[in-house]
Amino acid sequence: LTPRYEVVARFQGGPNAGHTLEFNGEKYVLRSIPSGIFQGGKTNIIGNGVVIDAVLFREEAEALAASGHDLTKQLCISKKAHLILPTHRMLDAAYEAAKGSAKIGTTGMRVGDLLSPDFESIYAAAKARHEKILKSLDYQYDIAELEKQWFEAVKYLRRFHIIDSEYFVNDCLSQDKSVLAEGAQGTLLDVDFGSYPFVT
Repeated sequence: LTPRYEVVARFQGGPNAGHTLEFNGEKYVLRSIPSGIFQGGKTNIIGNGVVIDAVLFREEAEALAASGHDLTKQLCISKKAHLILPTHRMLDAAYEAAKGSAKIGTTGMRVGDLLSPDFESIYAAAKARHEKILKSLDYQYDIAELEKQWFEAVKYLRRFHIIDSEYFVNDCLSQDKSVLAEGAQGTLLDVDFGSYPFVT
């Protein structure tokens, strides 16, 4: 479908969902990056409904760059896309260890926070919230290495065009540009339109 469109916008999902594409016998696995990345001259957007694991994003982007695709020119990332923090991984492990008894939502960060002069304090506040939950679950952990990788990965993420994607997409539509909305999973898993509460 991508050759028919000028803009390809991935609008939801996390790095555990995506597409496997094959070109000229070469196989590419896309977790967060839209499939229009292989079409020269297309604008590709990671939208506000996407959850980004900065470390996995960096691995995915560097693998594509090594195969000759210049992502920094073709890829934009929404300021409102959510970031997976190192402490999120610990919370997942702690909830698993608690066998689902702790149903606590976590407040996190968004990509736009990377541009904030208060980035360090925003991160510290989110981390502190998570650590409070982890302590209440009596979960022992060490995130030093995860945190090191994460800070390196968000530094890499800052190299991309970080945009207000909702305005950008609406502007494209007002100019009669064709926009392909690329989902990562079935409708019933959609946060807004899925079979609540069995949504992602």
